Amino acid sequence: MTSNLSTELREGTKKAHTMAENMGFVRCFLRGVVEKNSYRKLVANFYYAYAAMEEELERHRDHPVVSKIYFPELHRKASLEADLAYYHGPNWASEISMTPGGKRYVDRIREVANTQPELLVSHSYTRYIGDLSGGQILKGIAQRAMNLSEGEGTAFYEFPDIADEKAFKAKYRESIDAAPVDDAMVASIVAEANDAFALNMEMFKELEGNLVKAIGQMLFNTLTSRRRRGSTELATAE
Repeated sequence: MTSNLSTELREGTKKAHTMAENMGFVRCFLRGVVEKNSYRKLVANFYYAYAAMEEELERHRDHPVVSKIYFPELHRKASLEADLAYYHGPNWASEISMTPGGKRYVDRIREVANTQPELLVSHSYTRYIGDLSGGQILKGIAQRAMNLSEGEGTAFYEFPDIADEKAFKAKYRESIDAAPVDDAMVASIVAEANDAFALNMEMFKELEGNLVKAIGQMLFNTLTSRRRRGSTELATAE
């Protein structure tokens, strides 16, 4: 059985994808403006979300639809644990927590897993295809913005078990197109993918407040420093 699920997902989430890319936090990140505390909170939220999603994918790996997107080589939980250990140290697990938006995201993953497991396709597609598509670019931005050395704090963007990311994405799309879904299920999966984008945007919006404060503080410090230098130069001239 062949469906057009991959095309429907791509076309049906274009607007949500564009909206997510235009979130303040994301736009700042893409421009190389990264506030470390906000970024750490994002990594923590991702840890809880991916841990939940991967646990549910494992639980439903024999489901006729979920089995089509069960690819352990995509899993991010271990890489996020490595990044959290880098940012927080060996006791990271006791130092992190979900934001309210992160909790809503995790709760939704658990809910669909318990009621409509096929909707896990929506969450897998929304996160993993995006991770594969822009991972190396985002890794480079994070390294430059936070002065990270190679291999430090960016394991999330690495897929060591996937040699050719473009070929793997093609394989992923072919696999979901082989899922036994009817038109109604396709529509539900696309709708859930848009909801997944909305949940991601909620998390990004939560972090914008911290980012704005950090940028404001940076500007204040810069202006204060300049004023002090100006006063010193004036006093010297006198």
